[in-house]
Amino acid sequence: MADKVAIVTDTTACIPQEQVARYNIELVPIELIFGDKVYRDGIDITPTEFYALLRQAEKLPTTAGSLPGPYLEAYGKASQRANDILCITESSKFSGMFNSARLAARMARKSLPDVTIRVLECTTAAAGMGLVALAADRAAASGKDLAQVDAVARRVMRKVYLFAFLDTLYYLVKGGRVPKAAGLANSILHLKPVFTVNGGDAHTVALPRTTQGAIRHLLKNMKKKVPRGQPVHVAVMHADALDRAQELKEQIASRFNCSELFITEFTPVMGVHTGPGVVGVAFHSGD
Repeated sequence: MADKVAIVTDTTACIPQEQVARYNIELVPIELIFGDKVYRDGIDITPTEFYALLRQAEKLPTTAGSLPGPYLEAYGKASQRANDILCITESSKFSGMFNSARLAARMARKSLPDVTIRVLECTTAAAGMGLVALAADRAAASGKDLAQVDAVARRVMRKVYLFAFLDTLYYLVKGGRVPKAAGLANSILHLKPVFTVNGGDAHTVALPRTTQGAIRHLLKNMKKKVPRGQPVHVAVMHADALDRAQELKEQIASRFNCSELFITEFTPVMGVHTGPGVVGVAFHSGD
C-alpha cells in the first residue's frame, strides 16, 4: 500500500479534479435532483452544466438525502491503498453527510475488519473543507499514521477561514430562505451579501451593493486574518463566474505570499440555494 492513511471526503469540498487525481483522494458524489432526473455531482454533471440548468429552471432543484451506501463504497476503494481511513464531512448543521459517514464506518467493521475509519465533522465548508482534506492528504503522503493525520486535519481546520459573496439573493428568496417583503424585494435582490462559515454556521458579515465592493471585503478580511508575509494556502471558488474568480486570484497573488493558490468551482450542493455568481475565498496561513 502507498500510504498508511487514505482520505475520503465528498464533492462539496470543491477540490478540482486534477488535485483529486494527484492527491489520490476518494470523493463521494452528492446527488442533485432536477425534476425527475438525478445527477451525481462531478460524475453525471459538472458545476458549469449545473449552473447553466439552474439559470433556466422554473422550479429549483434539490439534493438527495444522505445515505451510508456511497460512503461505504468509498471506504472499500480507499482501503485498497491504505491501512486506515480519515473521512472528512460537512458539519451536521448543514446536512446529514456526517451521520451517514459514521453509520457507514460502523457498517464497514464487518466488511473491512482490519481497517480503522475515523470520521471528522468539519467546522468549515466548501473549499475550506477542501483545504483541510488536502492538508490531511499531504500528511498521509509523508508517512504519518491515522492519529497524526487526524491531528493535522483538526489543526488546519481551526485555522481555515472562508469568505464569499452572493451575486443575488434571488435564489434564497425563491427557495423561501429569505422573506420576500414586498416593499424591499427589489433592493434586497441587488445586494451582494458577504458571508463567512465558522464553527459549522454561516454568518453575514457585510452587505455591499456592488461586485467590486464585495471583492474589496474579501481582500480586507484576508488581510486581517493573514499575518504579514506568512505563507498562505488559498482556494478561490466561483459558481459560473470564472472571470471574477481570476480577477480575485490575481489580486491575492499580488498581495500575499501564496504557497498554494488555485481556482475551483463552488459546490452545486450549496449552489442550489445560493445560485450562480458566487465568488469566494478559503485560506489558512502556515503549514
